[in-house]
Order: sequence, then structure tokens, then C-alpha cells
Amino acid sequence: MHLWSSVDVSTAMQITLAWRLLVAALLGALLGLERSLAGKHAGMRTYALVSMGSALFVIAGVLASYQLSGFTAINPLQVAANVVLGVGFLGTGLAMFHGEHPVELTTAAGLWVAAGIGMTTGFGFELLALGAAILALLILTLLNPFENIMRTKYGTEEH
Repeated sequence: MHLWSSVDVSTAMQITLAWRLLVAALLGALLGLERSLAGKHAGMRTYALVSMGSALFVIAGVLASYQLSGFTAINPLQVAANVVLGVGFLGTGLAMFHGEHPVELTTAAGLWVAAGIGMTTGFGFELLALGAAILALLILTLLNPFENIMRTKYGTEEH
């Protein structure tokens, strides 16, 4: 096989990779649903796309590392690191350019977690991704009322 020709990926492997994309998108959408219900701007579609996109970048990085396996300097973790940076940039934009509304740091952090869920799914750890999505949902839904109670009782009432 020529160095720059496409990787020969079996049908079974393509189905597995497509499954990973679907899992990443569904888990991201689940996180985004909570944000939508909370009235935030980044909702199901944004979270699903970030999570699925992260999985896609990881899958592409892994496939490229196989294709370029003759070059020892190629590392799929470099792809993952750049996804983290890119999503951080997206979150910064979301947090900084929100007009007169409160800064959306929780939504930006949620997008960052969605990217991690997508990358984890892309690497083939669907159960770990599911656990992370469940934990993130618990954090987003259960800690907010608790935090509001604590603010009311011990601190400011601003949200």
C-alpha cells in the first residue's frame, strides 16, 4: 500500500467507528438537553456536535497513525490535545462574548466535558464515556439547586 493511500478499514471496523460517533453524539445531546432546559444558549445540537466532532477527530487521528505508522513521530494523542485546545477556544468565546447576560462558564465547561466524552468514545471507551456523561448530568442538575440553597443561606443570592 502506498504511504498516502487510504487506510483499508473493514466493514466491521467502519460499523464500530460509526457506533462510536453515534454514542458520542447521543451522550453530548443528553448533556445539551440539560443546558437547553436550563435556558442556556448552547444546547443539544451544540453539545452533540462537539462530542461527535471530538470522537471523529480521535478516530481520524488513530486511523492516520496506522496509515503513517512508518513515521514514529506520529501520535494520535496529539490530535486529542489539539481538540482540547480547540474546544477551550470555543468555550472562551462563549464565555466572553455573551453580551449583558451572566458569563456562561458552566456551559463552556460542559462543552469541554462533551469534547472529552467524544474523545473517550472515539478511542473506544464507550462505557467510560457513558459514566462521564452521567456524572456530568448529575453535576449540572443536582449541584445547581444545592449551590443556590447555599448561596441563599450563606452568601449572595445572585446566580
